[in-house]
Amino acid sequence: MNVRTPFVLVNFKTYLQSTGKNALKLAKIAEKVSLETEICIGVAPQYVDIPKITKEVSIPVFAQHVDPISPGRNTGHILAEAIKEAGAVGTIINHSERRLKLTEIEKVIKRVAEVKLISLVCIGSPRLSRKIAGFHPNMVAVEPPELIETGISVSKVKPEVVSRTVELVKSVDPKIVVLCGAGVSTGDDVEAALKLGTEGVLVASGVVKAKDPYKVLLEFAESITKV
Repeated sequence: MNVRTPFVLVNFKTYLQSTGKNALKLAKIAEKVSLETEICIGVAPQYVDIPKITKEVSIPVFAQHVDPISPGRNTGHILAEAIKEAGAVGTIINHSERRLKLTEIEKVIKRVAEVKLISLVCIGSPRLSRKIAGFHPNMVAVEPPELIETGISVSKVKPEVVSRTVELVKSVDPKIVVLCGAGVSTGDDVEAALKLGTEGVLVASGVVKAKDPYKVLLEFAESITKV
């Protein structure tokens, strides 16, 4: 399954609004908006919800995390091969709520590439952008942790963080797709992010906890078409 840009990825986290039956319901809403607008929208549910979602929706499904391990004795860890077999096309790596060491990030990117999954690495600030870009992930998401779930978008209050990250990442590897996360909750936030040079957004509570997720995602998609 192709992931194309501009790309919107909805991280389901572990909210009850996006768990179990609700996860499938939300994934179908994302699929509906994607089909109606022709904007690529993906979802990142909890591991146990991946198989049922991939069986019923046609949009890209990501895992929320993969561990830096190979097959073997790793009780309780998440294996890249297992995520792929469950139907995921990629995984989030180093989210601020599931941080990894630099050496672990590099290993996960390599493991993900070995099984032909898409790697999306979260970066909290421009400081490590060059280093992480040097590992050649498929995507990165600039996401200052202090703005997550605040409803205050980094694209508006810290635009320099976004534009600088884009500049640094692209200087190392122009093929890496750069997304914008943290506080994205309106169409204006999405439009601002794209104007700063990003190629999409990573969102969570702004969609998952919205009273009308369809309306929010539709607003996102319509804002993308304006840029």
